[in-house]
Formats: sequence, structure tokens, C-alpha cells
Amino acid sequence: MRKYIEKYLLPIAMILGIAFHRQLSVLSPTIPYLLTMMLFITYCRVRMSDIRLTKFHYILLTIQYVGSALIYLAFRPFNETLAQAAMICMLTATATSAPVVTGMLGGSIAVTAAYAIISNLSVALIAPLFLSLVGESNDTISLAASFWHIFRSVIPILVLPFLLAIFLKKTAPRIHKKVQSAQIVSFYLWAAALTIVIGNITYYVRMQGNDHYLIEIIIGTVSLVICLLQFYFGRKIGRRFGQTVAGGQSLGQKNTVLAIWLTQTYLNPLATLGPGMYVIWQNLVNSWQIWREKRKN
Repeated sequence: MRKYIEKYLLPIAMILGIAFHRQLSVLSPTIPYLLTMMLFITYCRVRMSDIRLTKFHYILLTIQYVGSALIYLAFRPFNETLAQAAMICMLTATATSAPVVTGMLGGSIAVTAAYAIISNLSVALIAPLFLSLVGESNDTISLAASFWHIFRSVIPILVLPFLLAIFLKKTAPRIHKKVQSAQIVSFYLWAAALTIVIGNITYYVRMQGNDHYLIEIIIGTVSLVICLLQFYFGRKIGRRFGQTVAGGQSLGQKNTVLAIWLTQTYLNPLATLGPGMYVIWQNLVNSWQIWREKRKN
């Protein structure tokens, strides 16, 4: 029964989000707390010795940050909202559930979890800079003040769970070990967060007028292309280091809950459709990969 649930949980979560979007929209304040719990469980999985930068990590981080800046500059002359949506699809960190999915696909959980930690911690420093530069301008707020405001909001969600995981390991190793062995809980928390996020996106899209349909279709198409390219190049790069699955999931499977929260808070709300559609695309890719792996085994 558990294997059946794991196999179809992601599409079920998306269907529930669409079907009950009006009811789920009131649960959006719980997203930061779900993010924190997901990250805490993931951080408990990895040893401190695993958190070191390698050539593999440098390449993925370069694509994540330099790529997001370049793609924003490429789309900005056409449409600012489209540029923001495309940027956030690349800028956001690796999903906390990526190690779980990697394990289901026969890849290295440790390698993916290590990159997930590095990616999420680095986003805590890089994202505030990007968002303060790209976000809605306000003449009364300096760049430094805008950066600090965003940084102060992001740090507790991304860094505090990491410090708590280290503290727990030092003070209560028995409890830490129990959390460490319950990684599947992170997958279920992600499914719950995904259901709420899909509900919010569906509700928001339905509230928009007909004038936005064209840009919504374009944003959805661009996010699909970005999703497929990140999975493709992630696997291609990972293959060079003997980490095909880990490379694909590290670069392609994004923390879209974080991306949507950041976009709704600091960017044009319509740009939320970018990571919102990315949720659908990446989970269709993951569902197909899990189905294929289960069928093969």
C-alpha cells in the first residue's frame, strides 16, 4: 500500500490542489512552517563531512545562479513579469524531497542531500540580492535596506533548521537518529505543501481576467522548457561524475514551495505562475521516472 501511495502521491496532490483550491487558499500561511520542517528533516540526513564543495557542485551552482541572471536579462526586454518567472525557476534551490526521489530512482541520496543543503544555504545569501535588484522598486528604500529585509525573512526558514539539526545531533543523538530514519516524512510534508501551493496557484489564476491569458500561457510554456532543460543538463553533467540521477534531480527538482513564497512576497504576483507551473512539470517528470523505475524493478 505504501509503495502504491508513493508512486501516485504527487499527481494525487496536484489533483486535490486543483479540485479544492478555494478551501486550500486559506492555508497559505502554513507554507513557511512546512518548508522549515522539510528542511530540518533533510538536514538531519546528511553528515557534516558531506557538506563540501566539489567540481560537480561548482558546475551546478554556476548554472543555478549565472543561468538565472542570464535568463532574466534575456526575457526582460520582452516582458518583466515573464523575466521574473523564468528567473525564479532557475534561481530557487533544490527541493528538500529531491534526495527521497533520487533514492527511489536508484541514485545517490547522500550526494543529492548534500547539494540540497549547499543549494538552500547559498540561496539564503544570493536570493535576497537578486530579489532586491529585480523586485518592485521603491525610492524610499535603499538597495541595502531591501536586501536586509529579504535576507532577514529568508534566513530563519533556510538556515535555522540547519543549525537546529546540528544542535540536535550534539545534544540528543538518539532523537536525531530517529529523525534521520524518518526521511519519508519529508516526502509527505512536501506533498502536503504541494497540494496547498497548487490550490493557491489555481485560485490566483481563476481570479485573473481574460487579459492575462496570453502571458500566462507563455509563462507556462517557458517554465516547461526550463524544467526539461534543467533535468536534461543535470543528468548530462552528473553522468560525467558517475551521478546521473543525482545530477538530474539536483538541478531539475526545485524547491518550488520556496520559489512561490519568494515570488508572492517580493516579485510580481503574476510571476508566481512560473514556479507554479514548474511544480506541475517537474512532478510529471518525477512521476514518469518513478513509474518507469518501479516498472523496471
